[in-house]
Amino acid sequence: MKKVSVIFVCMGNICRSPTAEGIFRSQVAARGLEHLIEIDSAGTHAYHEGEKADPRAQKLAQQRGVDLSTIRARKVTAADVECFDYILAMDSDNHRNLLNLAPEGGEQKIRLMLTFTSLYSENEVPDPYYGGPRGFDRVYDLIESASEGLLDAIMKEALNKSG
Repeated sequence: MKKVSVIFVCMGNICRSPTAEGIFRSQVAARGLEHLIEIDSAGTHAYHEGEKADPRAQKLAQQRGVDLSTIRARKVTAADVECFDYILAMDSDNHRNLLNLAPEGGEQKIRLMLTFTSLYSENEVPDPYYGGPRGFDRVYDLIESASEGLLDAIMKEALNKSG
């Protein structure tokens, strides 16, 4: 199987997308697929470039067995949009921003994260930054479910390509 690359994108890369990166990295590791899937995250804005994930996101992830401590915020680039195989936006604003960066023909790689879950009716992962702890719990649950669906979709596509 050819190595697959995945990037998760929100606005500032300190809440939703690092949570997605951490959860997905954990799920990939649990299936022993680290050597086959490259994982990253970024933000459409550089508000927090170089900063660690939000302490509330880190605390919740740690409580659920996921470590976000090594993730640092960065801004997504046009090169990211060109190079990554799967580009997952947390909401429609960031989806639109990513489409504006996409080279011609690259739009099909950009999708909303929650298209990969059937457990929830939401289309967007809400930004928990200005809310309380419950918002972070909800975001984690949504992302965890969508990450499982994403990993299943990647593996199904890989199997279809290989034969």
